[in-house]
Parts: sequence; structure tokens; C-alpha cells
Amino acid sequence: MDYEKVIGLEIHMRVKSQTKLFCACKNSLELESEANVNVCPVCMGFPGMLPAVNAQVIKLGVVAGMMMNCEINKMSRFDRKSYFYPDLPNSFQTTQLYEPIVGAWNVETIVEWKLQNFWIHHMHLENDAGKLSHAGGKTLCDYNRAGSPLMEIVTDPVFHTREEVMEFLKELQKMMRAAGVSDADMEKGQMRCDVNMSIREVWSDVLNNRTEHKNVNSFSAIGRCIDSEFKRQKKIVEKGEVVDQETRGWDDASGTSSSQRSKEDAMDYRYVPEPDILPIVLSDELLASAKSQLVELPITKRIKYLEQYKLGDDDARILTANYELSEYFDKLVELTKDAKKSCSILTSVILALMNESEDISKISDLKFDIEQLSKVIELTNSDELSSTNAKMVIEELFQNWGDADSIVDSKNLRQKNDLWALESVVDDVISSNPEQVSDYKWGNERIFGFLVWQCMKVSKGQWNPKVFNELLKNKLD
Repeated sequence: MDYEKVIGLEIHMRVKSQTKLFCACKNSLELESEANVNVCPVCMGFPGMLPAVNAQVIKLGVVAGMMMNCEINKMSRFDRKSYFYPDLPNSFQTTQLYEPIVGAWNVETIVEWKLQNFWIHHMHLENDAGKLSHAGGKTLCDYNRAGSPLMEIVTDPVFHTREEVMEFLKELQKMMRAAGVSDADMEKGQMRCDVNMSIREVWSDVLNNRTEHKNVNSFSAIGRCIDSEFKRQKKIVEKGEVVDQETRGWDDASGTSSSQRSKEDAMDYRYVPEPDILPIVLSDELLASAKSQLVELPITKRIKYLEQYKLGDDDARILTANYELSEYFDKLVELTKDAKKSCSILTSVILALMNESEDISKISDLKFDIEQLSKVIELTNSDELSSTNAKMVIEELFQNWGDADSIVDSKNLRQKNDLWALESVVDDVISSNPEQVSDYKWGNERIFGFLVWQCMKVSKGQWNPKVFNELLKNKLD
């Protein structure tokens, strides 16, 4: 029988706030070199300590919801989710079960050249747990990230392939980075994903039991996890056995998962309304401020690059992978009115130089003004600068900044287009190479390149090879 995957996701993203969700401790955006330095009695759960809600986190949560085009709930509240584990100092997590801050809608992304919508069920805010390290038979607790603010984005079970899951997650990551809500760096633990998956026969509405893989922390690992779990569940069902509904751990090194605990339909977390935090009521001023922080969606830019600018899919994907790069590209196109040349310069020259540089890793680190790059493209389009020489000018701008025109003239790179002078050079080359000219006229077309090279040699590479091509063609054909 043929089976299809049915997948739902729970995505945890670290909110990019200055401080934690309920105290003034530094938010753990980066991994600290020393354990337990960003802690206080509140995030450590000391008796009698009261939480104070971080307004910046609330606003960024609203921005995230608006970016996903979701419903924003003007009133939300926090609940206590009770369970004990050493990385949770309070013995409960403060989260939003019954009245989350963000409701439902969908996120668009491109999967295998097709635009698709994937439904968000809701998004809620909650505090993160600490980090446990197991070594030598002991468990060490680091509470630097305990109490740091998380967004948990919960989708409907709408995914059926690993490609859909991975492209959705990449789009979500780009979206949150663009709006400054989260850096969503999976390597730093700022974005983690729980993968809920079951299988069913194709065209059937009957789902087998689902499993949940917790905290899978890279796009490639998520893809491998989905493939492995599909094979495992399919093998069980084809034997006539029942898939256990459980939480499983994924070991990416071995490419296998293992059972951690059984998972009932509703765990007894003894949810109760958080008694120390009043309901969150969003003011019109906060909503307006959040709305002003919205930016153009990366997927909207990507579609514009494909349909309006006629760029290739790879180029559109590269340009929208980083919002700062796409904004720079938009400004460059506005100056040059040439999307394809601007794209080529950015993707093939600027990004290559950045990859090799130790000092410049972001587009904002560039030392030269964008107007100088626009000038290089203008000179290239007017045939005053060859593509090879344009690259030399950009390399000089990249290393030492300056003025494009001054660099072109100081290095004697400007192509000459004096038609009379170029025609004189062509006449001299033809008269000086009678054997090659005769060979060309008898059908040896490879000789033509030699004649163009002779023209460039005589002109010391300063004159336009396109014009030499045209003049030689006219005189020899």
C-alpha cells in the first residue's frame, strides 16, 4: 500500500529582547562562556519572587503574529504548566494555553517552484528552561537561559513531505529575522522544532497514532528525522502492528530515534491561570508601534524578483535569504534600473568577496557607498568598462573604498569608443595579417578571435572589443 505523511510542527524561537520574559536578567541570545551568570531570584524561582512582564517581548510577539498575518488577540493571559525537571527552577513553566497572544492564519512559501499556504494554529509566549549537561555520572545545571522568552508557533497537521516542512521553516526563519523578532539561529539554540508525525493510507482519512520528536535543531536533521520515522512507522503498520503514541528522541549522528516516554492525548500538566500575572491587554499604541515595525515579507520580495525582475530561481532565493541583502539589492535596482546586472554584481562578485574577507561579513560592513557600485554598473552598460575591468574596480572599492570614476581613470581602465580610431586599428590589423585574414575567409572562423585579440593588443586593451567585433565582421564578411 501507499502511505502518506501527516506532519504538524511546534517551533520554538528565542525572542530577540534585551532581557528575559519576567525579570531584568540579560536574555540568553548568545551562549555564555560561564554558567549561571545571567540569573536572579525571579528566574531561579526563589520563594516569594514575583514576575514582571517584559513589554518588549509582548510587542515583538505581536510583530511576529502580524508578519504571519495571524489574528492578534487584544487580550491574552498566562497559565502555569506544572511539571518537575531540574532545568525548570519553578517546577512549572509560565505559558499561554487557553488564551494565546496570536491566533490562526497561514504562511506562504515556495516549495518546488509552487506557491503553497501552510496554516498556523496559534502562537503563544512562554519562558525557556535551563540547560542540563550530563557527564561523568553527574548532571550540571546552567540557568543562563532559564526564563528567556520563547515564541511557540504551532501549526495544523498540514505537511506531507520533508520539502514542505523544510521550506516552511526556512521561510519562517527569514520572516522573523527580517522583522527583528528573532535571529532564529538553530546552531545557537534560538530555534528548535518538535516534529509530530503519523502516516495513513493514501486517500484515507484514518490516521495511525502519532509520534513526537522533540527539539530537532537543524534543517537537515529535521529532513532525516522525517524520512527515518516514515520508514519506521510504515514498517510497523505493514506488519499489522500498532504505532505507539510516544515522544521519541532523535540522534542525528546515528540517524536513529529512540523511545523516551509514552504520550497520551492530553498530558496532566495541571494547567492553572497564572495568579501572579494579570491578563495582557494590548493598547492601540502598542499595536500601532508593532505595525510600524513590519517589513516587506521575504516571500513577497522573492515573487517580485521572479515575476517582475525575471531573475532565476536560485538568484531570487539567494537575495531573499538575508533581508539586509535584499534591501541593498532593491536600493541598487532603484539607482541602476537594471535588476539583472545588479543581481549579477551582487551574487557573483560582492558575495564572493565577502566570503573571502575576514573583516566584512555583512552587507552593512561594506566600506564604499552604494552609489559607487551603481556607477560601475552604469559604466559597464555604457561600454566604458569591460566586465573584467568592472570586477577590478569593485575589488578596489571593496578593499579601499573611494570613487569609481577615479579608480577607472587612475588604472587606465576606461574603454575608448572613438569609431574613427578603432576603424584605423582594424585596418592596420587586417593589412598586417593577410594569411589569417585569408584563412578566415576560407571558413576558419576560429581565426576571428585571433584578429580581435590583435586589435585589443594594438589598443593596449583600452578600446571596446564589441566595436572591434562589429568592424571586423563588416570588413571581412
